[in-house]
Amino acid sequence: MTACKGPDSPLAQLQRWYRSPLGTELARLECACVQQLLHDTFGYYLVQVGVTESFRDALATSRIRHRIAMPCDPPPLARAPAIVGLASQLPLDSDSIDALFLPHTLDFSPDPQAVLREAERTLIPEGRLIVIGFNALSTWGLRALLRGARGPAPWCGRFRTHYQMEAWLSDLGFALERREFLMFRPPLTRALGPGGPRIETLGRRLLPALGGVYVLRAVKRVSTLTPLRPSWRGRRQLLPGRVEPTARRNPHV
Repeated sequence: MTACKGPDSPLAQLQRWYRSPLGTELARLECACVQQLLHDTFGYYLVQVGVTESFRDALATSRIRHRIAMPCDPPPLARAPAIVGLASQLPLDSDSIDALFLPHTLDFSPDPQAVLREAERTLIPEGRLIVIGFNALSTWGLRALLRGARGPAPWCGRFRTHYQMEAWLSDLGFALERREFLMFRPPLTRALGPGGPRIETLGRRLLPALGGVYVLRAVKRVSTLTPLRPSWRGRRQLLPGRVEPTARRNPHV
């Protein structure tokens, strides 16, 4: 992880930051965008890695049958079916999930390209990957640069441009389907005032690539020479081998 100050992980810090006024507004915008991107995404398994609490309601509307979390908090704190594992070493079988959601997971990963390689490995052909990241080419990126890498989350994350992220996805054989930019207001609490919506509207119209956050949806493409498994074999299991899953269900859900 990055060098965030504090005894807990950067993603756990980010989860707490989402409860602040600025974080709450960002979560609202991100959730609305994710709901749109998942509206026409179907399948059996949707796995979310990283921050989970802020996106629970957004994922609840997904048409994908099973939604599984790999949260930043310990599994007993998770409020949905959860799996224990590392983003760079997903405990999932190859070609087993239909959609993977990475909300700022790559911003705080010590090896984001390894995480993307795991995404490519575990997604089925034509599976969808949704990535949310902080945009380096924005006022949010400027604040992170001024705060330095050892500040609190989210400013200690490694902000990147959507160009770099899309290049990584392309190298792994993903094809970009959608690109959205959110949060054109500067990262200041006073920017949440009455004039905020007007700033958002002007930003999307005049400088769309300078939003504080980018959201990408990509599809895993496979070579036409790669034989597909016959449909009579059935769906591949989610977890490899006969290992008992570490998923825990909250009895109150």
